[in-house]
Parts: sequence; structure tokens; C-alpha cells
Amino acid sequence: MDRRGHRGGGLRGLHAVGCAEVNSPAAKRRNHGLGRMLLVALAAFAFSFALVPLYRIACEKVFGVRLAQGASDAQAAVPAAGTSRWVTVQFDGGVNSALPWEFHPNQATLQVQPGKQYETTYHAKNTSGRIIVGSAVPSVAPARGSKYFNKTECFCFTAQELGPGESREMPVRFIVDPALPADVKTLTLSYAFYRNDTLTAQANAGKHAAAP
Repeated sequence: MDRRGHRGGGLRGLHAVGCAEVNSPAAKRRNHGLGRMLLVALAAFAFSFALVPLYRIACEKVFGVRLAQGASDAQAAVPAAGTSRWVTVQFDGGVNSALPWEFHPNQATLQVQPGKQYETTYHAKNTSGRIIVGSAVPSVAPARGSKYFNKTECFCFTAQELGPGESREMPVRFIVDPALPADVKTLTLSYAFYRNDTLTAQANAGKHAAAP
């Protein structure tokens, strides 16, 4: 008993009872059960993340369905500029039957690294006896790779005028975008040259008008 007449054993008694309850078999079973529930929750959380790649693999291997990749997956699949990745660029060219020109690439293929600028040339010759103006229409195959082929300089940007028997080497400068899908290893650049009747008529009319 303290000086105010209270018994001092009350708190000690409550503390002893509390400790006994915490250390009792029932309390231990409750704590063990809570621990197991926490482990189950963590396992379910981790499994939910694992389901995404497993589902993608199942769709691709079993059903032949390729799921669209997320932004992070797509970026991981694209090699950065300056890496050891190489892409083959093939060159092709032809003329419409109404255009009396010779036209062809000066090289058939070129090995390029995405992100770097390259140059190639095409040869054109007017085999007729008059001025001819032609316009080139480019195309890139495969179609899904065309948006990754960027021409920085091209004779196709403007009409080309060749006098009788005149020939010309026409440059093309281009960059393959590093974002080109990794499974696209070859691009084909083709040109089809067409006769520009309006500009051809104007060029020949101007020549005759200038003649004495």
C-alpha cells in the first residue's frame, strides 16, 4: 500500500494477466493464423503479375494469337541507335511505258544502321529527241516498315526535267528510324517514274518560244 492508501499490486496484476493472455495457446494460434493470411495475400499479389506473361505465352503458343505489347515491352524490343543492329535496304526502280527513259539504281543493296544517314544514287537518261519531264513515285516494302524509312533528300520531291539524250545521277539520302520493329530486317525502296505531260508540254513550248 502507498502513502495514499492505494494498493500497489493492481497494475502489476493487470500486466501479469495481459502477458498471460498474449502468451496463451489461443493467442499464439491467432497470431499464426494472421501470419498465414498475410503470406497468402502476398502470394496472390505476386501471382497476379505472373499471370500476364503466362497468358500471353498461352495465347501465342496454343491459339496462335499474338497479343499487342505494352509500351515498355515495345521499347525493350527496339534496339537503340548506335548498336550493332544492321538492316538491309534494297533498291529498285522502273518507268512507265509512256516515259522514254532509262532508270535504275546504281547499287542493288546497302547495309545500314538505324539512326544514321546514308546516301545512294539512281541513274536516269532521256532516250528521246525532246525534253521530257518525269515525276517519281516512291514506295517502301514491307508496308509496316514504310513509316520508319525517312528520306531527307530525294529526287522524288520535285519533277525532273531531262533534255534530249541527257543523263543524270540523282541522289537519295535517308535514315532508318531506330524504332523499326526488330523483326523487320530488310526494307525495299522502289521508284516508279511517270511522264509529267503538263510540265513536258510547258518545257517544250518554252523551248520553241525561245528559239529564234
